[in-house]
Amino acid sequence: MKGAGELIREAVTSWPGVEAAPHRFGGIEYRFGRKEMGHVHGDRLADLPLPRRLRDEVIAAGGAQAHHVLPETGWVSCWMSGPEDAAGVIELFRTQYERYLASSAPDKPR
Repeated sequence: MKGAGELIREAVTSWPGVEAAPHRFGGIEYRFGRKEMGHVHGDRLADLPLPRRLRDEVIAAGGAQAHHVLPETGWVSCWMSGPEDAAGVIELFRTQYERYLASSAPDKPR
């Protein structure tokens, strides 16, 4: 059976423009262009940087917790106890991907 980290990697790296690389604090970092979408520490923890408003919404909805080391920032932490928790983390990475994709698109003509 695949672990949460492997399920996340398979999903997130299947999206165009996303690359995986070792993260400076351990684990695997996912990037879209030059922006970090977040990183995953094995099968147990994912950390993602969100705009403050979105961070607050995700925490209020129970989709994540304030970052385990930097709780006053826009970062969130998602603790995983098994492969079943990967889907929620993938959903957060998808939100990141869509935000970054939209911000990289050329301006629409007016």
